[in-house]
Amino acid sequence: MTDLTHYRNIGIFAHVDAGKTTTTERILKLTGKIHKLGEVHDGAATTDFMEQEQERGITIQSAATSCVWNDHRLNIIDTPGHVDFTIEVYRSLKVLDGGVGVFCGSGGVEPQSETNWRYANESEVARIIFVNKLDRLGADFYRVVKQVKEVLGATPVIMTLPIGTEDDFIGVVDLLSEKAYVWDDSGDPLKYTVQDIPADMVDDAAKYREELIEAVVDQDDDVMEKYLDGEEPDIDTLKRCIRKGTIALDFFPTYCGSAFKNKGVQLVLDAVVDYLPNPIEVKPQPEVDLEGNETGEFALVDPDRPLRALAFKIMDDRFGALTFIRIYSGKLDKGMTVLNTFTGKTERIGRIVEMHADSREELDSAQAGDIVAVIGMKNVQTGHTLCDPKQPATLEPMVFPDPVISIAVAPKDKGGSEKMGIALGKMIQEDPSFHVETDEDSGETILKGMGELHLDIKVDILKRTHGIELEVGKPQVAYRETITQRIEDSYTHKKQSGGSGQFGKIDYVIEPGEPGTGFQFESKVTGGNVPREFWPAVEKGFKSMLDHGVLADFPILDFQVTLMDGAYHAVDSSAVAFEIAARSAFRQSIPKAGPQLIEPIMKVDVFSPDDNVGDVIGDLNRRRGMIKAQEAGVTGVRIKADIPLSEMFGYIGDLRTMTSGRGQFSMEFSHYMPCPKNVSEEVIKEVAERNSKK
Repeated sequence: MTDLTHYRNIGIFAHVDAGKTTTTERILKLTGKIHKLGEVHDGAATTDFMEQEQERGITIQSAATSCVWNDHRLNIIDTPGHVDFTIEVYRSLKVLDGGVGVFCGSGGVEPQSETNWRYANESEVARIIFVNKLDRLGADFYRVVKQVKEVLGATPVIMTLPIGTEDDFIGVVDLLSEKAYVWDDSGDPLKYTVQDIPADMVDDAAKYREELIEAVVDQDDDVMEKYLDGEEPDIDTLKRCIRKGTIALDFFPTYCGSAFKNKGVQLVLDAVVDYLPNPIEVKPQPEVDLEGNETGEFALVDPDRPLRALAFKIMDDRFGALTFIRIYSGKLDKGMTVLNTFTGKTERIGRIVEMHADSREELDSAQAGDIVAVIGMKNVQTGHTLCDPKQPATLEPMVFPDPVISIAVAPKDKGGSEKMGIALGKMIQEDPSFHVETDEDSGETILKGMGELHLDIKVDILKRTHGIELEVGKPQVAYRETITQRIEDSYTHKKQSGGSGQFGKIDYVIEPGEPGTGFQFESKVTGGNVPREFWPAVEKGFKSMLDHGVLADFPILDFQVTLMDGAYHAVDSSAVAFEIAARSAFRQSIPKAGPQLIEPIMKVDVFSPDDNVGDVIGDLNRRRGMIKAQEAGVTGVRIKADIPLSEMFGYIGDLRTMTSGRGQFSMEFSHYMPCPKNVSEEVIKEVAERNSKK
C-alpha cells in the first residue's frame, strides 16, 4: 500500500512569461525525470509538446507529470498563464492539493497572477511563492514581496533572500538553516556549495529570520510562550509551524531564484515536500446528489472506501482519447467497471497510465490521492464523476464561464466538413470553455471562445493538427438583450373549433431583474384560477423563448416574470395550452417593455512604458474605455480599464505599434452593460443585413 503522506499533488501557475514551464523543466531535471533540459524559447520544453505551444512559447494545455523528490512522489501540473486559457488553471486547481505561484522578479504581480491567485483562494489551495527571474534586468525581490501583500492581499513569509541581483545574482540565503547556497557559472543545478552567509548580508538575514519566526510561532501556543520567554524554537519546530500555517492559508512561504539559470529550485522542491499538504490533509470533496445539492457526505481520501474520482481533463493524442482522473477515494483497477453519474452509464477501465508530459507508463491500478490518465473512455467529459456502481455518489462539478466571442468557419472543400465535425467533437471534449454551434439558417459553423487568442489557437489546431483548410469569418461579439420597463399584461390562448380545444389565460407582470440574475419566474396566483399543475408549463413557455430576443435575436437576460392571475377551462385547459399562451405572451409583451441591447464589458489590464502612457490612455478612451486605475511601476505603468469587447479586436497590434513592441495587455470578461444608441442601431442593422442574405 502506498503511503499517502508521501504524495504531493501540486500545480505551477502564474502570469504569462513568469517562467512556470521553465521551473517545471528544472524540477524534472533535478528529480531525474529528464536528462537534457528543454528550453521554452527554443520550443523544446518537455511539457509544451503542442506545435502551437512551441511556436508561441506559451503553455496552452495544462500538462501532467510525476516525479520523485526525497522519497516523496510529486504529481505536477504545469498550467497556462494566458488569460484566454484561465479555464485550464481553474480545472487544475480543482483537483490539486497545493500550488507553487511563480512571479517574475521584474514584472512582479501581473494581471493573470491576480486571476489565478483569486481562483486558488476560492479553491482553498495552499501555496508557496517562487519569485523567479532574479537574474533579469530590473529584478527586485523585495518589491515583488511588497506587491504580493498590496495587490493580492496575501501574507508572504520570506524563507530565502537573494545574494546579488540581475547579472550578479549567484545564490540564495536560507533563513531557516542560516546558510548560503551559491551556484557556479556552469549552469548545472547540482553544482553549488553551502557556505556561511556573506558578511554584508548577516544583519539583513538576522532581521528577516526574526520576522519569519514571529510570523509562524503563533501557530502553536506552547512555542509562542517559550519564544516570548526568550527561547528560540529549533528548526523542526519551526518547520512544523510553517507547515500548519501554510495548509491553513494563513501565510505563504516565499522563495527566490532563477529557474533559467538553475539557481534556487532545490529549496522550492524541499518546501513542496515540507510545507504543502498531502492528500489526507486537504478538506475532503463534498458529495452532491443528482440535483447538485450537498448530501453531507464527503469523499474521504482512503483506498479502502468506495471509488470516487473526478475527470478533470480530456486530451486527444496519437494513442486515442486520454481522460485525466483525480482519485479521491477507493481504488481504480484495470478491467473494473465504473459508473459515470452524469450519464448514468457504466464504463470499463481499459488501460491506466501515469503521465510524464507526453510519454507514459502503464499501471495495473491506482488509488486515492493519485492523478492518472485512462485511455479510451467513451462518454466521459470534464467534470464528470466516476464511482463505484454499487455505491454511487457525485462530486461537486465544475462550473465554466460562457464564451464571449465567436467566429464563423467553413471548410474550403466538401470533404473537409466531415473531418471538421470529428475534429471539433474532440476539441469540445478537451476544452469546456469552447463551444460550437451550427447556424440553422446559413448552415455556418460558429466557434465560440473566451478571447481572440483562444479562437486563433483553435483555428490553428484545425488547420495544422487536423489538416483542414478553412475559411474564417471576422470575430463576432456575444451581445445580449434585456428590458428596461415594468409591464402588466394579459394573454388568452383559445382554440375551440370542434373536438377537444385548447384554452389558457394568463395575467402577468414582466419587469427588469438585477444584472446577472438571468431569468426568474414566480407565481402569485391565489384561488386556483390557474391550477398549480399548470405553473411549470407557463414557466417552461417563457423559458423556451429566452434565446430569441426581439431586437436582433440575441438571448435575453435579467428579467422576471410574475404570474398574477388567469383562467382555465375544466375540459379544454392543458399544460400545452398554457405553455403556448406563455410563448405568445413573451412575443406580445417584450417589445413593449423597453428592450435594450447589452454588450460584454472586459476588464482590461494594460502595461505601458512611461513614455507612451498618454497615447495608450488616449487610445483606450477612443475605444469607449472607462479608466479605473493607474499604477506606476519601475519599468512602466499599469492601466486598468473596463472596455467593451467590440472595441478590442486587433488591439495587440495597435498597442505594439504605440509602444514600439514593449506594451502588453490582458483581458477577461467582467459584466454586461447597455450599448450606446448608435452602437445598438449599428448592430441591429448588421444582423438584419446578415439575415436578409441567408
